Amino acid sequence: MPRKSDERPPQLKIAADLRAKIMSGELEPGQKLPSTAELAETYGTAAATAHNATKLLQAEGFAYGQAGKGVFVRDRRPFVVRTAAYFDPAERGVTYRLLDVAEVDAPKHVAAELGEERAILRHRLMLRDEEPVEVSWSYYPHSLAADTALSRRGRIRGGAPAVLAELGHPEREFTDSVSVRPPTTGEAELLELPEGIPVIRQLRVVYSDEARPVEVSILIKGGHLYELRYQQTIPGEAS
Repeated sequence: MPRKSDERPPQLKIAADLRAKIMSGELEPGQKLPSTAELAETYGTAAATAHNATKLLQAEGFAYGQAGKGVFVRDRRPFVVRTAAYFDPAERGVTYRLLDVAEVDAPKHVAAELGEERAILRHRLMLRDEEPVEVSWSYYPHSLAADTALSRRGRIRGGAPAVLAELGHPEREFTDSVSVRPPTTGEAELLELPEGIPVIRQLRVVYSDEARPVEVSILIKGGHLYELRYQQTIPGEAS
């Protein structure tokens, strides 16, 4: 079967090549990118197309421009998502904005995980240095969370884990299902995503004792801002 050709617009192909070189370290922080004329010659495109490619990298945070000097690689440190961690310490500069708290009919896939259709929703936006980086929808079983701090607007001291523990349902373990997809219009607007950036979607189910589900969260992150990190202990040979 013939291999499918890359039919993306030229500026996306150029940006993809440069992005890969930045992420691999071939283009280092502070290093100047090839000029618009050089990129146009290398890729056989118009200067405007090459310019649009570098503008895209700037919008994504991979590069920055200096008037009269050119475009340079930004010293960029992505958020690291450790798949084996849940209670990572909060990073400096990270804040949350509570967007909504409501009693709702849970989406079907959430209801299936919670084991009931009614839920308490807490909808939040996470910001890093005042820039939006994650939007989340956290659902709690109505039978458990109604008429508790989880159902009221406002910050919760100790967060949801503290409330659940007080209710006799401490969080014991969780599972994450991670996927990548294009953003919805609402997600793109909330996260102020550059054009063409996909999102990382985490579906997190948190369990208490006896494997009771006490929280289902949908976490949406800009794909250009995050890095997933996996760590696995390698078992030794059986003696």
